[in-house]
Amino acid sequence: MPQSTLALPRRALLTAGLALPLLPRLALAGPRGLAFAVFRNDAKIGEHHITFAGDGEAITATTEAEMTVKIGPVPVFKYRHHAVEAMRAGAFSTLETRTTSNGKQEHVVAERTAGGVDVDCPAGKLVLASNVSPLNHWNQKSFPGPFFNPETGKPMKLQVSRAGAGHWVLRGEAEMDDFYDEAGQWMAAKAKGTDGSAIEYRRI
Repeated sequence: MPQSTLALPRRALLTAGLALPLLPRLALAGPRGLAFAVFRNDAKIGEHHITFAGDGEAITATTEAEMTVKIGPVPVFKYRHHAVEAMRAGAFSTLETRTTSNGKQEHVVAERTAGGVDVDCPAGKLVLASNVSPLNHWNQKSFPGPFFNPETGKPMKLQVSRAGAGHWVLRGEAEMDDFYDEAGQWMAAKAKGTDGSAIEYRRI
């Protein structure tokens, strides 16, 4: 999710982006996806949708997020994020994202290999640690990290802790709280924008 001075959380809550009941290791939403309305200071600015395909040991999650911040009737910030992430045997396998933030476009391709996680991103070609995962928020099993940013491909500096059952707290590059139900489904998120505004993800 984008890093805007207008107040979306850092990298738009760092999407970027959320499992099917009875699947091993992942508690995905029924029937095949999750949907959120995104609010800034109680005003709706967009939506975030995740759909799931596959079953058993192979799952693909597709994320579509779009947000617009306005001052009065005038749009002052536009954001769009598309991500396709593959999970194999309960672990991150591959990821491709395309993000447009106020006209700036970013493209990231990442793949887990025997030597780590290979990332091709705007910063160049990176090799990250083998235990790193993209910060996608929908997969509670990835906490407490470490994470890389799915929009930039860069490793993230985060302090991640559990504040209670189904409540994870992220501080550092992302300032947000994620909430999950007993089945592990992503239910809500709250974040502080770079201008101090309140950002909320509410299930729809």
